[in-house]
Amino acid sequence: VQLVESGGGLVQAGGSLSLSCAASGSTFNINAMGWYRQAPGKQRELVANITSGGGTTNYADSVKGRFTISRDNAKNTMYLQMNSLKPEDTAVYYCNADITTVLPGAIYPTNLEVWGQGTLVTVSS
Repeated sequence: VQLVESGGGLVQAGGSLSLSCAASGSTFNINAMGWYRQAPGKQRELVANITSGGGTTNYADSVKGRFTISRDNAKNTMYLQMNSLKPEDTAVYYCNADITTVLPGAIYPTNLEVWGQGTLVTVSS
C-alpha cells in the first residue's frame, strides 16, 4: 500500500493551497488518516487527523480555523485545504494512514502505519 501526496508548492502569505493524499495498492481498508508536517530543524508534528468515516477531526491549535481536513473514501483520498497561510506553515507535509490489509502469504489481516513521501509547502512573507 502506498500513499502519494500532491499539491504542495510556493504561495504568498495569506494565500491558499490544497493538498491531496491518495492511497493505492492491493486490497486494504483505510482507518484513521492524518496530516503531519516537519519544518527545517524541527520535529515532525501533527497538523490534523480524521477518523475512518470522516465524522471526527482534530487540528493543531496553530492551524485551527485556517485548515480543513477531509476525505473521500470512494477515492481512497484525503485532503487538506489550507487557507490564510503564514510563513510559519512552511514545511514538508506528510500524510499518514492506519491501514488494515492482508500481507502476501498471510491468512489474517494486520494493521500497518503507512507514510507518504512528503510534499513541500513554502509560504513567502
